[in-house]
Amino acid sequence: MNFTAQDVKTLRERTGAGMMDCKNALVEMDGDMEKAIDYLREKGIAKAAKKAGRIAAEGIVDSYIHMGGRVGVLLEVNCETDFVAKGDMFKALVHDIALQIAAANPQYVRPEEVPEEVIEKEKAILRAQALEEGKPEKIVDKMVEGRIKTFYEDNCLLCQKFVKDPSKTIDQVVIEATAQIGEKISVRRFVRYEMGEGLQKKEEDLAAEVEAQVAAMKK
Repeated sequence: MNFTAQDVKTLRERTGAGMMDCKNALVEMDGDMEKAIDYLREKGIAKAAKKAGRIAAEGIVDSYIHMGGRVGVLLEVNCETDFVAKGDMFKALVHDIALQIAAANPQYVRPEEVPEEVIEKEKAILRAQALEEGKPEKIVDKMVEGRIKTFYEDNCLLCQKFVKDPSKTIDQVVIEATAQIGEKISVRRFVRYEMGEGLQKKEEDLAAEVEAQVAAMKK
């Protein structure tokens, strides 16, 4: 056995998985902590996939107001039962996602929601940029597809890196919560308001401010 009881405890704290699941993951991955984390996430995906076909018609609408009232978010996240909707774990998840929206300013929930005309316009711009950079024509299309993935990561909530833990995407956070809570969880919709949005004003790094606030909350 290439790990200790402390390793099991650390893995449990980092993933929220059960003690035996953590021990088994470390056994399977020969004590490698990072591989064990990936292993548990994969297990979470498997568990969550079984719940994907269920109907999630309960849930809550949460709000997040950035300090000083400069950014506001309204977010609806669904689950299967009212019991789970009232639970602390689910409420904490929803609040974290609302904070993410305030900090990272996504435009859509998931890639499937991006209008086709937006994608085509973005591809045209990216293709022109690649050709302007002198890239060979035969690899331009492959480069464009790679950069479209980056577009999704920047603009789609579920593809974004979690501001509290950039090693995970929001989609992974939701999947792990689904596995832990035992119900289908679905981010349905959100609205983000920013003070003075659309008006000419001095630009400020709101994302950095929200991230600083998150760091302060961790202390």
